[in-house]
Amino acid sequence: MAKINPLEFARQVRQEVGKVTWPTRKETGITTAMVFLMVVLAAVFFFLVDQVLSLLMRYVIGLGS
Repeated sequence: MAKINPLEFARQVRQEVGKVTWPTRKETGITTAMVFLMVVLAAVFFFLVDQVLSLLMRYVIGLGS
């Protein structure tokens, strides 16, 4: 493997970073809001599933009577 001079490496890194398409502030805000929305929806879903399974287990085991 060829060794690269640290200065050459830094130059190449800077060149590659220049090719990156960075998101706008609006895109970042929308993406963040969507992530929070999905987290809330997942939490509600798993809460409801947990409640239903808990109810079923109490019924099967007989603790609900």
